[in-house]
Amino acid sequence: MSKIGVMICGHGSRSQSAVDEFSTLAEKLPPFLPNDWQMEYGYLEFANPVIRDGLDKLRDAGCDKILAVPGMLFAAMHSKNDIPTVLNTYAVKHGIEVSYGRELGVDPKMVAAAGARIKDAVEGANAEHGEVALEDTCLVVIGRGASDPDANGNVAKIARLLQEGMGFGWLEVGYSGVTFPLVEPCLQHASKLGYKRIIVFPYFLFSGILIDRIYGFTDQVAAEHPEITFVKACYLGDHPKVLETFAERVQEQISAVPPPNCGICAFREQVLAFDNGDHHHIKPEDRQHPAFASVPPPTCVMCKYRVQVLGFEAEVGAVQESHHHHVEGQGASAPGSNVADCALCDTFCTGMCRLKMQDDHHHHHHHHDDGGHNHDHDHHHHAEYPHAKHPHGPESARTKS
Repeated sequence: MSKIGVMICGHGSRSQSAVDEFSTLAEKLPPFLPNDWQMEYGYLEFANPVIRDGLDKLRDAGCDKILAVPGMLFAAMHSKNDIPTVLNTYAVKHGIEVSYGRELGVDPKMVAAAGARIKDAVEGANAEHGEVALEDTCLVVIGRGASDPDANGNVAKIARLLQEGMGFGWLEVGYSGVTFPLVEPCLQHASKLGYKRIIVFPYFLFSGILIDRIYGFTDQVAAEHPEITFVKACYLGDHPKVLETFAERVQEQISAVPPPNCGICAFREQVLAFDNGDHHHIKPEDRQHPAFASVPPPTCVMCKYRVQVLGFEAEVGAVQESHHHHVEGQGASAPGSNVADCALCDTFCTGMCRLKMQDDHHHHHHHHDDGGHNHDHDHHHHAEYPHAKHPHGPESARTKS
């Protein structure tokens, strides 16, 4: 009989508080799982332990079957490419069975957890400032933001479910990075709608630099509009419904027909890179799952890697691989981690540093097309986000610098 281990795969953060909160959530998960299952956690980037360290602990404990899940809300770059590649590389290298579960996704339990956080914010505001009807309140939901339109669309779906379920007068959706609209232009737009109160809810699992950015811009816009009460709702954190969803994503992997996932994607090739420089290629036809039939499984219907999605047509069939070896294990001491050390921001990270890095990178390659240092090293690279220059996206931070 197999000894089962559970691996929670987090993104990692330059913020120590976010890392601490993730570890706290992971430590609260075992009571939701069978008693004889061992659990570990690890991070893709910026923090320790890294994912392979957690896998090592499970293997050293005698686990011969590992159930891994991404500690992420939606399926985008990290859960579709980086984490499954790290896991599959480890499985091949060590000859151990490692399965991969789904992201938390659009789930009634996650909507309930979000609703509870918003309800707490509304009740707190009513107690402090007097009651305002929900139909006179604008809800602003801020998601992480990704280069994947399906993940961004799922933020909007969660937001609509919250608005309709709770009865808010209006809804706006923004993002903390990559796509548009970003936090500041989203809040500026919401402030023009005539609502007495604006609830700002970060649909995030944990605190960190991006939560600071969301709350920082909220304070900034609130100062410009004293006639409106801006209320900062708490992020999801370790709400019991979040823990229940994590446990479900783990246990459904041993059901009679486990849900399909990005670790066994049947629509593109995966490249595993090993420490000795060797590469192992897994072809789409090598993947076997009963759900990958003529009709794609629901989780794959709008995936830009499977089918041409408007604006992202060129990314169909993009090679599945990881690009995060260079930031494994870096923590709060990593460059760009501390606002106090940044000459571009005052009290919170606006995102200007990323724009400067992109400018410097473009300048570097513009002058070194032939003989300069090349980061490609025969690896494939993900396509550039088509709206990177959108005025309400990351470029909006430039006007505030």
